[in-house]
Amino acid sequence: MPNKIGLTIVFIFGFIITICSQELKKVKVVEQPEKISPTQTGEKIDMLAPSKAAFYSAVLPGLGQALNKKYWKIPIVYAALGTGVYFYKMNDNRYNRYRVAYKRRLAGYQDDEFYGDIPGQPRIEDDALIRAQKILKKNKEISILVTLGLYALNIIDANVDAHLIQFNVDENLTLQPHYEFNAIDQRSNVGLSLNLNF
Repeated sequence: MPNKIGLTIVFIFGFIITICSQELKKVKVVEQPEKISPTQTGEKIDMLAPSKAAFYSAVLPGLGQALNKKYWKIPIVYAALGTGVYFYKMNDNRYNRYRVAYKRRLAGYQDDEFYGDIPGQPRIEDDALIRAQKILKKNKEISILVTLGLYALNIIDANVDAHLIQFNVDENLTLQPHYEFNAIDQRSNVGLSLNLNF
């Protein structure tokens, strides 16, 4: 019984707060500027802009983004490509160190950087040098593939962005989904309607 009274009091208190908080306030509506596409302003659309942007990005990464006036993407493009090149160079340097040490051991020398301080006891064995070379060679190849993938992504981004700049957002062209429930046969009807006003 005490739980019912407590719940009733909480319910009534919440109901009163809800009613009191629903005062009508005058809200100033601020109209936001509408995005205008080139088709709405009557500008001519350059049909070759996407191919130009892709070509410029292929010649110099980031140049297609500059053509599309998306300047904020240029540092991202260079950071991505620079990261791939950095990891390639790092793995290449380490690969060369292990390779030179292994070649010197095959020639009979015991003075490489991985040999250690105690004569006759290498710190890293020959098998470990071979394994390290294989792993680092694989990492170099992955770095090259990732860098090439990022380069291609830069070109694709410039092309797609140039296409989307020209996208028609005119009020005369609308595509609207619709949903109806047919009460007679108890089925739902789903569809799209395309409206073109001249």
